[in-house]
Amino acid sequence: MSANGADSSKESWTVLRMILWSADYLADKGVSSSRLDAEHLLAHVVGVGRLQLYLEFERPLSRYELDGFRPLLKRRAAREPLQYIIGRQPFRELDLEVCPGVLIPRPETEVLVDVIHEWTEVAAPVNPVALDIGTGSGAIALSLAHEGYITHVTATDIMEVALEVARRNRDAAELVDKVDLRWGSLFEPLLEGERFDVIVSNPPYVAEADEVMLEPEVRHWEPREALFAGPDGLDVIRRMVGEARDHLKAGGLLALEVGSGHAPYVASLLEGVGHYEEIRVLRDYAGRERFVLAHGV
Repeated sequence: MSANGADSSKESWTVLRMILWSADYLADKGVSSSRLDAEHLLAHVVGVGRLQLYLEFERPLSRYELDGFRPLLKRRAAREPLQYIIGRQPFRELDLEVCPGVLIPRPETEVLVDVIHEWTEVAAPVNPVALDIGTGSGAIALSLAHEGYITHVTATDIMEVALEVARRNRDAAELVDKVDLRWGSLFEPLLEGERFDVIVSNPPYVAEADEVMLEPEVRHWEPREALFAGPDGLDVIRRMVGEARDHLKAGGLLALEVGSGHAPYVASLLEGVGHYEEIRVLRDYAGRERFVLAHGV
């Protein structure tokens, strides 16, 4: 099988042979997770779980399967994200739809959900309500509504394509009654006087100058509006810190994901506002200071 999709040999293409050839092909294109991605793509085409492929290594692929696999492999070789090609991304207990125009949920963002669950278990009032700013695919909002003690989540986003995907994910998770989706920038969709026990956000926080350092999958495919936030990456967070105090209940939790190296500045920013207390910085799975927490007063 060559890069243009033509068979390089009359020997049958078994599952294992295709995985090994595709992994080498993707590695030559700079894909670091080449073997894993080849397995995910083939499993998607065959219609089985990735691990199930290991039980079918010697099975010859049908012409239909080969024809379905080739264009997907070429898309991944062009550095289109695997999640966009397959159209799905797992996040905690949910399997979410994703597509171009919607930020792909990252595993480290799951920490935010853990933090909120832990807080609601010990400190939240009865029937706590939450606000998710910049919901994207709905990963945080839907996880909060699906797990734990949060009884209702309002989720906002300025990108209509993201809200449409979040709506489909909400409907698929049967959370229509627990998650309210609203279009608009940050807090603009909220009603006057509307307040929450939890405000959470994974906002844009990449500095424009850092664009060249991003992987092609991110730089060329994911939505700029969900990534970049001004020269230093803090434009959105500055506005959010200043406006959140008007919508956070006394004693409520503000939980933010921030960019690498931003946590000390954001913590100082919260202190300067004077409306927050118990400001903390938490690390992600890789040990980086990634999350800033504060409580309303």
